[in-house]
This record gives sequence, structure tokens and C-alpha cells, in this order.
Amino acid sequence: HWGAEVVVMQPTSFEAVQEAVMALRDHATVLLNLSSLPPEQAQRAADFMACRAFALDGHQERLGESVFLFAPHFVHLHRSLAAC
Repeated sequence: HWGAEVVVMQPTSFEAVQEAVMALRDHATVLLNLSSLPPEQAQRAADFMACRAFALDGHQERLGESVFLFAPHFVHLHRSLAAC
């Protein structure tokens, strides 16, 4: 199992997103950069991952235009609005 790992992925095909689903299912936090996919496929991949995260009681956070964070249910996400 992945445990407390963060897996960073930048898939180049929709099919490669399945690996992100497997990592999330195995309790890894997944940082998914979809900028290498065409816009339509990127949206489809984001929706696909969001459904899987919901089904696994996980969380999701959009971090940028094409960057998403998906975390298992036991990981608490906190977003700070303070400037660094």
C-alpha cells in the first residue's frame, strides 16, 4: 500500500489516468497535472477522478488550471490563504 505517500502524475493519455485511480484506491494522495492532455480529455479525466474520489470517500482540491489534488478520506486538506 502507498500509505502516506504523495504520487505526482502528469498523464499523456486518458488511459494513463487509471494509474492515478489505482494509487488513490491504495490510499495515496495524488497530485494530478492534466496539462499534457487536450482540454476535452483533461476535463473528462478530472471528472473521472472526482467520481472515483467521491466513491472512495476521498477529497479533491483544484490547485490550478489543470492541476488537482485527490486525497484519501483520512488525509485532511487545509488551504491557507495567507501570502508567503
